[in-house]
Amino acid sequence: MSPMKIAIAGASGRMGQMLIQAVLNDPEATLAGALDRPGSPQLGQDAGLLLGQRTGVVLTDDLEAVFAQADCLIDFTRPEGTMAYVEAAQRHGTKLVIGTTGMTDEQRQTVHAAARKVGIVFAANMSVGVNVTLKLLEFAARHFATGYDIEIVEAHHRHKVDAPSGTALAMGEAIAGALGRDLKACAVYGRHGVTGERDPSTIGFSAIRGGDIVGDHTVLFAGTGERIEITHKSSSRVSYAQGALRAAHFLCERGAGLYDMQDVLGLR
Repeated sequence: MSPMKIAIAGASGRMGQMLIQAVLNDPEATLAGALDRPGSPQLGQDAGLLLGQRTGVVLTDDLEAVFAQADCLIDFTRPEGTMAYVEAAQRHGTKLVIGTTGMTDEQRQTVHAAARKVGIVFAANMSVGVNVTLKLLEFAARHFATGYDIEIVEAHHRHKVDAPSGTALAMGEAIAGALGRDLKACAVYGRHGVTGERDPSTIGFSAIRGGDIVGDHTVLFAGTGERIEITHKSSSRVSYAQGALRAAHFLCERGAGLYDMQDVLGLR
């Protein structure tokens, strides 16, 4: 089988460079394109320049050229960029691995609709560890359904632009689903002033932003006389890149449809 031709969006960024390195290290994949934002000072440079490697692929903002030659695009950028990639993918029949967070409901629906035409893995976090943690949280939530207050605390670097993180929200969705609740109705995002007593049916979220924290997430089940904490900490973006590459290979053998990392890892 020929190597899968993979393109990377946001290729000059920290995550983009990590993804390029992962593709270059994979004998079953080849770097087919590297997209960057219009006006980026890196446009025209070799995609591996910041890695100290020559790839023969230059950074470009030409969506049509990149999509025309790629089997799959991996995208960890911003919602507005992702919407443009979703449109291009449908025109070219290119598969998508999307790790973008901070989308509106309307943008998420656009991704869902596009999956009727192309294969898409759409997940808030591509890490194997995080996705196993989601399964642990479902199990824990069912056993701590009464008598335990649930709080989710997440911490990320100072440059992150959305809060709570997509991973924290995915954790909340997993817990709410296991409890038969609607997260939109029971989520509480931060507290200030005189809040009154805590509603036991709520799921609380707190966000910390500072320094170069890659991503820490803790779910607290606080009962009377005891508390249980389930924590995942990322020390590197490598786990995200490896998970995204695994998702791309998963799509290689599948047609149109919407998948997530639970599907990729066989955890469904």
